[in-house]
Amino acid sequence: MKRRVFLIVLDSFGIGYEPDADDFGDRGANTLKTIMQSEQFRVPTMESLGLFAIDGTPEGEVPEKLLGSYGRLQEQSRGKDTTVGHWEIADLISERPLPVYPDGFPEGVIREFEEKTGRKVLCNKPYSGTEVIASYGEEHLKTGALIVYTSADSVFQIAAHEDLVPPEQLYEYCRIAREILQGEHGVGRVIARPFTGTPGNFVRTPRRHDFSLVPPQDTMLDLLQRHGLRTISIGKINDIFAGKGIDESHPTKGNEEGMEKTMEIAGREFEGLCFTNLVDFDMLYGHRNDIDGYAAAATEFDRWLPGFMEQMRSGDILMITADHGCDPGYPGTDHTREYIPFLAYGKDIREGVNLGTRRTFSDIAATILDLFGIGQGTSGESFKDQILRI
Repeated sequence: MKRRVFLIVLDSFGIGYEPDADDFGDRGANTLKTIMQSEQFRVPTMESLGLFAIDGTPEGEVPEKLLGSYGRLQEQSRGKDTTVGHWEIADLISERPLPVYPDGFPEGVIREFEEKTGRKVLCNKPYSGTEVIASYGEEHLKTGALIVYTSADSVFQIAAHEDLVPPEQLYEYCRIAREILQGEHGVGRVIARPFTGTPGNFVRTPRRHDFSLVPPQDTMLDLLQRHGLRTISIGKINDIFAGKGIDESHPTKGNEEGMEKTMEIAGREFEGLCFTNLVDFDMLYGHRNDIDGYAAAATEFDRWLPGFMEQMRSGDILMITADHGCDPGYPGTDHTREYIPFLAYGKDIREGVNLGTRRTFSDIAATILDLFGIGQGTSGESFKDQILRI
């Protein structure tokens, strides 16, 4: 029997702050609890899979008969960003946090970047992505200088107007930055942020591109490849892993396209893993404190789920999880240190199994590898025998 695993990450869908949340300034954060307050929130399918039966989740509807297995996972990596969250899901625990720059990047880094690109730098401080182009966009157009900024995440972001700096040129500048930002200054991601428009009406375009740090060791993806299994990425998964261990990549502009691509892949013949990231929860709603928008996105995903589940074949397994939190009702706009949910469904998956609280996101990688008969040691502990019928 051919096995296919569809692993879908709802980017930033946290379900409650972790025991070490004080270390990150996140005590009290709970993304799920916040969005449940919105009238836009309706997730009957995830409820049927066990979302509100997970330990510690807010009070919600728990059907008498659950369709899937469920649990929550705690992060061991010293971080709460996209890169370390996905890396840990794939069995790479980051014992040291990736560097962040609350006061901007060091002068030496900026000087080297200016010398190698031939362009000056504007801003160089933490900033909202929409506000930074409003504040610096006009000066950028007048001077040709690049807008460089960061956030609470480990990121080096470069914004440029597409009429002045075409996206491909901006991507080249990002590659230059990526070469500079290694070792001590090895940020998780260098991000191209193209925009268009006129002063007072600048808007970011969908041609964003991430240039991630290459994972320093093999992950679940490399092991699957090595055993002749297909690894397919949808959304920004390929960027997060810098292409390492990935056979086939399908970038997307948002959740809708990500769900469409995942459905398309489900209609194909392959054996292996389809790894999807749905970014809108985090990018459009969490970071912008848009509770209703976040809730509506969860509702939209939940409406899509039944059609996908109906298309699943014998041997297919659906796994739904997250990579960190980004509570849209919590002070600030940063990610939040939260447990992530885990929901599993398929004809071979036992119903109503509570996996409890797992000690690391890496249990997901251990389980996926075990499902494919790959017994190589991992940082996580497989729960295959708990959820699989046969």
